[in-house]
Amino acid sequence: MALELLSPAGSPEALRAAVQSGCGAVYLGWGAFNARRGAKNFTDEEFAAAIRYCHVRGVRVFLTLNTLVTDRELPAALDAARTACRLGVDSVLVQDWGLFSLLRETLPDLPLHASTQMSLFTSGGANEVYHDGCERVVLARECSKEDIAAVCRACPAEVEVFGHGALCMCYSGQCAFSALIGGRSGNRGTCAQPCRLPYGFNAPAKNTYPLSLKDSCLASRLEDMADMGVSCVKLEGRMKRPEYVAVVTDIYARLIRERRRPTPAEAQALELAFSRSGFTEDYWLGRHGPAMFGIRPENTPEPKELFAAARARCEKDDARTVPIHFSCILAAETPASLTVSDGDGHTVTVSGPTPELAQNKALTAAEVSARLQKTGGTAFRCADCAAQVAGGLFLSAGALNALRRDALSALEEARCAVPHRRELPVPPLPDLDCAAPSPALTVSVASWAQAEALLPLSPARLCVPLEILAEQTALPAFSGEWCAILPRVWRDSDEPQLRAWLAHAKAMGVTAALSGNLGHLPLLRDSCLTVSGDFGLNVFNSRALDYLRRKNLAAACLSFELRFPQMRDMQKVIPAEAIVYGRLPLMITENCLVQNGTGCRLSERGAAVPQDAPCRKPNYLQDRTGARFPLLPAYGHRTELQNSAPLWLADKPDWRHCGLRFARLRFTTESPADCAAIFRAYENGAPAPAAFTRGLYYRGVD
Repeated sequence: MALELLSPAGSPEALRAAVQSGCGAVYLGWGAFNARRGAKNFTDEEFAAAIRYCHVRGVRVFLTLNTLVTDRELPAALDAARTACRLGVDSVLVQDWGLFSLLRETLPDLPLHASTQMSLFTSGGANEVYHDGCERVVLARECSKEDIAAVCRACPAEVEVFGHGALCMCYSGQCAFSALIGGRSGNRGTCAQPCRLPYGFNAPAKNTYPLSLKDSCLASRLEDMADMGVSCVKLEGRMKRPEYVAVVTDIYARLIRERRRPTPAEAQALELAFSRSGFTEDYWLGRHGPAMFGIRPENTPEPKELFAAARARCEKDDARTVPIHFSCILAAETPASLTVSDGDGHTVTVSGPTPELAQNKALTAAEVSARLQKTGGTAFRCADCAAQVAGGLFLSAGALNALRRDALSALEEARCAVPHRRELPVPPLPDLDCAAPSPALTVSVASWAQAEALLPLSPARLCVPLEILAEQTALPAFSGEWCAILPRVWRDSDEPQLRAWLAHAKAMGVTAALSGNLGHLPLLRDSCLTVSGDFGLNVFNSRALDYLRRKNLAAACLSFELRFPQMRDMQKVIPAEAIVYGRLPLMITENCLVQNGTGCRLSERGAAVPQDAPCRKPNYLQDRTGARFPLLPAYGHRTELQNSAPLWLADKPDWRHCGLRFARLRFTTESPADCAAIFRAYENGAPAPAAFTRGLYYRGVD
């Protein structure tokens, strides 16, 4: 099956450019719940017209509802999906687990796609959402060709791959940088792109951009994608102008259609349309490093000739037409009959006036065919026309034109017919209340020394990264619960090692696990460990809690992008936790930033980062204001970027009155002694230190 080409439509103009340039589908934003709220997007009238425009021309329309939504916003998000469903939208992209669950229950026939914001990169995660009702999974942009092939082999879902355009430095759905620094959340569609700013590595900020990746270009890899079973290749660019969409779509459409690689001229056109110091395909190749990074200078000239040619090609709106077949019958004393078919299974027949006896020249079949083939100004072109005309008859040119218009109008209606889709009532949440009058303190650590310092203080739960637990031969006696933190990012090839580590941890006495990704669940399902959801799952509403409850999770950490009142008002259908202390994670990156900065002696991806690796030493990025963001090594030789100041709420009562069962102190860069002191400070309600943040719990996000 040929690859579907999915193009961005950030405006009606860009949509027309994409369609006229040969895409198979478009994705667009409508309403307030899409990850590119800064794009022009579509009004209600434009959205309905866009679906009709596309469907007439055989192009599918995907609606992006791929942001996190609060309990109060869920009804409006559902209304948007319900309206789109009635208008005939072909699928909806979703990030939020609560909205996903609600759509599956209320609009069971509406196709759903798992947005890349769901952070799915393993076959286990893909299978989880497929079995829950997603027909397509958009994989993380960081996946290599081997990663993608593994998912294609192991999961029946359609697989969509990001093929061209801007790359985020952080795994999509896991970035809180813009939210915590400026209140503009990437998970809510308002990212301010702090990754494109200059930072210094262990030094003041200078003219270096360690978080700004080049754009991806996989134009030469399309045949490989098709061969491995990828269903769709996506082009990024809802914030870009229509001419860009036209250029890139046209080239990719030709490459897919002709099953070839780009010519030098096509490669140059792609780079002229938009690039950041050229392109990269390193993620596809499983490579990482400084060569992937680049910027786009503000004074980069517009490719005027290239864009002018793209405009000229699309503005007449006739570059994309549907081939049709006419069959006309004109017989004496019988209404004229015209049948039109489109080759896609649609055939309609219309009737017109009864032909008259010719007074002068009789009408010929050739004349009828010539008249019917004049389809200019429509979405159709006549591929062939068969006319059966009895002798001695006459039908006016106006009548034949009207017959043609009626037939094309009827065919358009057939192509735009909305399939019957069920609409079911909103199911109530279960009558469960797991709220607690005051939360118990739990802790998570980044080193074994931190864990040892906290043991005597008896937190309710002590959460330790699984790779650190794997280094231990036995666990000390502890009155609370030992809990393994699974890596936030891994691959199918890592799972045998992770299963072995889980078995080792369980044998030592670990009884619980923290899951920050849906792909963890197949790993944990037969482990007999008590599984709780971690912050990486982005739990933003009561329905998301219920979705995880039905996945048999025992508890879940709420998103730290919520405000306290939003946390308080959530129905706790399972016990809820919130992070109340610590450097909040801003990014998790596929690149090791230390290796990019100074070298790390690790050329290959390793399961765990060696203790003597330079990325285990204190490292940071410094921005233009002087703020320092610590860099922590993450499983698989990745990097987790931490906030510059720790969250401090010990002196605030609000977190104690949100119905939380647990409140977590998240220790990262602190010394073991500092960990113990901070734990006691939270027990005693101590005042804030000199440098701290209240996070987003009071100010919220856009």
